[in-house]
Amino acid sequence: MKRISLLGSTGSIGRQTTQVVDWFPDEFSLVALAAYGNTELLCEQAEKYRPEVVVIFDENKYRELKEKLHFFQGEILTGIEGLCQAAAWESADIVVTAVSGVVGLLPTVKGIEAGKDIALANKETLVAGGHIVMELAEKHQVKILPVDSEHSAIFQCLEQGKEGVEKILLTASGGPFRNFGREELKNVTPQMALKHPTWNMGPKVTVDSATMMNKGLEVMEAHWLFGVGYDNIKVVVHPQSIIHSMVQYQDGSILGHLGKTDMRIPIQYALTYPKRWKNNLERIDFAQLSNITFADPDVDRFPALRLAFQAGKAGGTYPTVLNAANEILVQQFLQGEIGFLDIPTVLENILAKHKQVLNPSLEEIMEADRWARSTVRKAG
Repeated sequence: MKRISLLGSTGSIGRQTTQVVDWFPDEFSLVALAAYGNTELLCEQAEKYRPEVVVIFDENKYRELKEKLHFFQGEILTGIEGLCQAAAWESADIVVTAVSGVVGLLPTVKGIEAGKDIALANKETLVAGGHIVMELAEKHQVKILPVDSEHSAIFQCLEQGKEGVEKILLTASGGPFRNFGREELKNVTPQMALKHPTWNMGPKVTVDSATMMNKGLEVMEAHWLFGVGYDNIKVVVHPQSIIHSMVQYQDGSILGHLGKTDMRIPIQYALTYPKRWKNNLERIDFAQLSNITFADPDVDRFPALRLAFQAGKAGGTYPTVLNAANEILVQQFLQGEIGFLDIPTVLENILAKHKQVLNPSLEEIMEADRWARSTVRKAG
């Protein structure tokens, strides 16, 4: 039985991970559950799966959770320290990092140092600390198994090795506003941005998809996961989201990964790797596919993608600042404090003010993260 530490158990990826666990109850067990602040769902999950430890990140919710978990015999932890302990939990074999934001970086590091394989659903971990995480993974001989559908696709296309790879083709749905003009984008509301045409995701990732920042973060994640230069990563808009990504080789051939738009497929593969287990999910019926289309992204209308490429190429603490500033700006947009087009505008201004640190330590990454968040808040 594979024992799982699930960080972010009450979020979109976390809930779908528990569904995969339910499909194979004799093969998987959840030994650690961690959530941000949803005590009600976390309590339900603890009662069902009986883990050895539960973590509530929001320390203000600790007393509330403890009262609800009167039946629980395991440990109850809080804060970033609790997340780190859950990631390094002795009995765990693999850590699913499904938390949102740069908060996933430190627990991932602790999990790797404890010799745990990582099923990575937190792209910000590699955006901010890719050089640290990948070096540690090699040192401790642990696997980084991507859960994002695009990176899982690339991972599977590269299973024969990276020899002869010319380019990674990272597909993007284009979000709900891919056909909007500049004037229409000015009037985008949070309610509009939260209606993604193909994927069911949390609010932060859904807004990032609408600005195409999500794809920019995925570009940086792909750079670190697969050791490919930014000039060899191309984003391709593919609205139907049937092809999840492709790898182009030097002889002109292209390998692609196809599947339904269901995150449980890449979640399952990360948990069962290198094996493939049968599930009952719907299969693609090619006879029902009327068309599959592709286009180049428009970085004039969606400048967040351009900024992500620039930050990734510049390296150092620029990706950290980009990610942290974007997190705060998305929050402000969802709260109605700024407009949709203010997100990339303020991002560009913040990046221009930043004093880069090359090859940053974990402490320097966290300091750059704090600086970016504070600067955005002051600007507002």
